Amino acid sequence: MSNTRVYSEDSKATMDRYFLAFERCRELGLLTNASEYFKEIGVAKQNFYTQRKFRGRGYFEVGWLTSLVEKYHVSAYWLLTGKGEMF
Repeated sequence: MSNTRVYSEDSKATMDRYFLAFERCRELGLLTNASEYFKEIGVAKQNFYTQRKFRGRGYFEVGWLTSLVEKYHVSAYWLLTGKGEMF
């Protein structure tokens, strides 16, 4: 089990946008196999969902953003700043 972590407000905002983009990719049918996605980013399914539910958990890594940017074409600028369009 991961310890709690104190994330900065910027990190929390990026994390919120990440989970929003993840759900949007699923809604649009871009991300159809969550299990494969979790393997791709190197996280256990339960850790992903725990992090999503409890933002203070220490599972989240910046590297999770890479797949959304490279494979699903989510804007890195939007993920980091919240400015512009998601795609």
